Amino acid sequence: MNAFDIKIQNEINTKLEGINEESRSYINEAILIINKEIGFDNITSIILFGSQIERKDFTSISDCDLLIIFNDDVPKILIKNIEKYLIALENKHNFREGDSKFVNKFFNRATGMFVSHFLTKKKYWDNIIFHKIFRVNRVFSKLFAPKKIVLGSIVSNSSILYGIDLRKNVKKIEISPFDILRSLIMNLIIIFFSIPISVFRSFNSIKYQLEAVKWSLRASNYYAFEDSKSLEEICARFILFEKSGSILNYKRHAKVFYNRFLNLRKKPHPDLGFMLRCPFRILKIHLKGLQLKKIAKN
Repeated sequence: MNAFDIKIQNEINTKLEGINEESRSYINEAILIINKEIGFDNITSIILFGSQIERKDFTSISDCDLLIIFNDDVPKILIKNIEKYLIALENKHNFREGDSKFVNKFFNRATGMFVSHFLTKKKYWDNIIFHKIFRVNRVFSKLFAPKKIVLGSIVSNSSILYGIDLRKNVKKIEISPFDILRSLIMNLIIIFFSIPISVFRSFNSIKYQLEAVKWSLRASNYYAFEDSKSLEEICARFILFEKSGSILNYKRHAKVFYNRFLNLRKKPHPDLGFMLRCPFRILKIHLKGLQLKKIAKN
């Protein structure tokens, strides 16, 4: 690397302080590969988002969400070649654990779950073309993806590692109750997808259930309050607004579920009771998000 590249790499390293060693190593290697194949001059922005920003949320099932935005004139074939290297890098750093060709092709890539790198172009970000930004299935994205909530959450829970800060383009997006409905449908699809594959231990279905609950909490929280807290703080917030003192004692049931959710994220293992409760809790999380939006407005 020349002096300019070394300077940029050092600046990025400084911004990664506090991130766990495995993730920092993955990010540094990914950036080295991208720079070698295409050069920093062809990169508009590199954005780190998700669990890595909220340090407490990172667990053994977390991935490393890196969004690389290239200049518009970068050839597609070059981006595809870079992606091959990054997929190999994800495998090396165990960010694709339990993956299979079927699940990866027809589900992970369709939803963007457990994918640690997203390669796109500036024009797609500027025009908010969701399936081009995250390279997910176009039909699935159009029908079910809560695009506005996902992009808004990224903007409020991200860090610019290199290049231009393009996040202001997304801040103008208005989120409607229809986006919450999309989130509900998508996460229920994930849950019901995870049930039949739970008989195959190699698929590690619990991680899909945990992701569905996580995405539901983040989407509903962002819709209601337009902020990005840690999962522990979001769970505490949702427990706070549950009813207590009744025969059913909703607050106690919510606390039991969320504690189990947080513990399973730290040490994931098959849990039939949790799996059966997930669809009902996901429905309730989204309804609570709609209710909290009204409270927040007042």
